[in-house]
Amino acid sequence: MQAHKLTDWLPTTKKEVELRGWDALDVILFSADAYVDHPSFGAAVIGRILEAERLRVAIVTQPNWRDDLRDFKKLGRPRLFFGVAPGCMDSMVNKYTANRRLRSEDAYTPDGRHDLRPEYPTIVYTQAIKRFYPDTPVILGGIEASMRRVTHYDYWQEKLKKCILADSGADMLIYGMGEKPVVELARKMRAMMSGDETEFSLRSHALPTDIRQTAFLVREADIPGGIRENDLRLYSHEECLADKKKQAMNIRHVEEESNKYEARRILQNVDSRVTVVNPPYPPMTQSELDHSFDLPYTRLPHPKYKGKRIPAYEMIKFSVNIHRGCFGGCAFCTISAHQGKFIVSRSKESILKEVKAITAMPDFKGYLSDLGGPSANMYQMGGRDLNLCRRCKRPSCIHPKICPNLNTDHRPLLDIYKAVDAMPGIKKSFIGSGVRYDLLLYHSGNETIDRSARAYTRELIEKHVSGRLKVAPEHTSPHVLQLMRKPPFEQFHEFKRIFDRINQELHLKQQIIPYFISSHPGCTEEDMAELAVITKRLDFHLEQVQDFTPTPMTISTEMWYTGYNPYTLEPVFSAKTPREKLAQRMFFFWYKPEERRNIMAELRRIGRNDLIDKLYKK
Repeated sequence: MQAHKLTDWLPTTKKEVELRGWDALDVILFSADAYVDHPSFGAAVIGRILEAERLRVAIVTQPNWRDDLRDFKKLGRPRLFFGVAPGCMDSMVNKYTANRRLRSEDAYTPDGRHDLRPEYPTIVYTQAIKRFYPDTPVILGGIEASMRRVTHYDYWQEKLKKCILADSGADMLIYGMGEKPVVELARKMRAMMSGDETEFSLRSHALPTDIRQTAFLVREADIPGGIRENDLRLYSHEECLADKKKQAMNIRHVEEESNKYEARRILQNVDSRVTVVNPPYPPMTQSELDHSFDLPYTRLPHPKYKGKRIPAYEMIKFSVNIHRGCFGGCAFCTISAHQGKFIVSRSKESILKEVKAITAMPDFKGYLSDLGGPSANMYQMGGRDLNLCRRCKRPSCIHPKICPNLNTDHRPLLDIYKAVDAMPGIKKSFIGSGVRYDLLLYHSGNETIDRSARAYTRELIEKHVSGRLKVAPEHTSPHVLQLMRKPPFEQFHEFKRIFDRINQELHLKQQIIPYFISSHPGCTEEDMAELAVITKRLDFHLEQVQDFTPTPMTISTEMWYTGYNPYTLEPVFSAKTPREKLAQRMFFFWYKPEERRNIMAELRRIGRNDLIDKLYKK
C-alpha cells in the first residue's frame, strides 16, 4: 500500500487546515469518537461525502468539554454549519452496562479510555458551540440524535425526554443514514449565501425546511405550509408525560412511518413549539451507496493515534459491509428506526474494490473477518412487486411470517462470496455478522430459490465459519419471542441439526454460538428457568448473553417503560428492579456451582420444583 501523507486525512487541527492551503472552512464536524477514516465510522463518511461536494471540511475529535472549551473554537467559524456527529454507538450504551455500571473500555477511543466522551455529547457539544457561535447553524446527526428525534424514554435518567433539539439548542437534526440529507442541505445553504460569505451564518433561522429526513423546531404558526391533511400528529410531549399509553401509541406510529416507502410528515408539540419531522428519503440507489463507499478513505486511524489501539477499529479493519438496512424488525433493535427495513446493496464491483484495498494493507494476512451487514444474509433481497411494498407499513418482512412478496434468493450473495474468495491475497472470508436462519429454512415454493438457501447454508458452514457461528435465537419462550419479533425456537433446533450434520459430513469441529437476552418485556423467571432446561438439553453452556438494555425509541423499550404493547395496547410485564433482573439472568449460568443454591431456591419459590431435577439430576 502506498504511504499516506497527513493531508490524506480530513484536517483535525489548524495546522492541518493550513497544510491544505485553506484560509476558511465550510463545515466543521465534532465527533465523540476517535477519527478513523473508514466507511464504518459515521463522521468519516459525512466528512468525505461533503468533501466530494468540493467543500472544505474538518473534524474535531473528542474535544475537551471540561476546560475552557478551547477545542470548540480552535478552528473558528465555518461558512455553512457545524455538524455534531457524536459517535457510532449511543453514548450511554457506550459508557454504561444494562446495570448502569461504567464500562471498563470505550471501544471508539484510543487505548479504550472511557474518560474522553461525555454523557450525551450531542447536547454537551452543541451547547459549547452555541456559547461561542450562537448564530451559526448546528446540525445534529448520528445514532444518538436519530433515536431521540421525538419524545423518548431515557433508561439512564429514568424519565421521558423531549426531542433532543429542545434539550440541545441545535438548529436541525438529520436522522437515519445522513449522506443524502447533508448533501442537499449543503447545496441549498450554498445557494442561499450572498456574495458576503459570512452573511449566512448570521441567519441560522433561514435554514431550508423542505429537506427529507430532517427534523426542526418551530412555533405552530410557522410550520412550513401549515398543518396538512396528511400530516401525522403525535400526542404532545406533555400528554405523553401524563399518559404512558399515549407514548406507546406514538412510538407505534413513528416505527410505521420509519418503515414506509412513502411516509408522512410527523408533528409533535413540545413546550410552546412543534417538532417537525420530515419524511425519509426513498431507499438509496445502488450507485448512491457505491459512491459513499468508494470515496477516498485511507481506511486507517488518523496519524495522531500512532502507537495507540482503537478497539472498534481493530474489530472491523479487515471487514467489508456489503449492504444497509434490515427487514427483520426485531422489537429491541434500533436499525429499523435508523437505517430502515429496505435493503440497499452495494454492487459487486464496489465490494471487490474494497476487498482489493484491504489485501494491499501491510498487516493483512489473507483473512477477512466479516463479509456482511446488519444481517449477514439479506444481500439484494427485497420485494418482488414494489407496488406492494409501497403500500406496506409492516415493521418486519419476516415476522410473524415471511412475506410471500419477499425475494429470498441467496444466489447473489453466493456469487459475492465466491468472487471474493477467488481474489489474489484472500485465503478465507469469514461471516461475522449474525445469520438469519429463518431465511435459510424458508420454503418459498420456488425450488430454484429454496435450493439457493440450502447451497448458501452449506457454503457458509463449510467455508466461512471461523470455528464459531453466531446466531441469535434470543429466547426459547413462544410469547417472549412473539414480543421480540423473532422466529419460533423450533427453527433454531432445526438449523442446529443441519449445522451439526454438515459439520459431521465435512469432519469439522465447529460450534454454533447462540445469543440470548434476559429481562426482555414479557419475560418472567419461569420463562428463564425453561430456557435453562432447554439449552441444557442442547448441551449449551451459554456465553453470549445479555440483560435487556432499554435504548431510545425501540418498541421493546417503550413496552418496558409504558407497560403496554404499542401495537395491541395490552399490558406487558417487565422485570425492572435489580433483584428481578438478577433473578432472571442467573438462569443463564445454571451450570456454575456458585449459582446452584440460588437457582434451586428460586425454583421452589415460583413453584417449579419439577425443573430442579431437570437441571441438576444426574
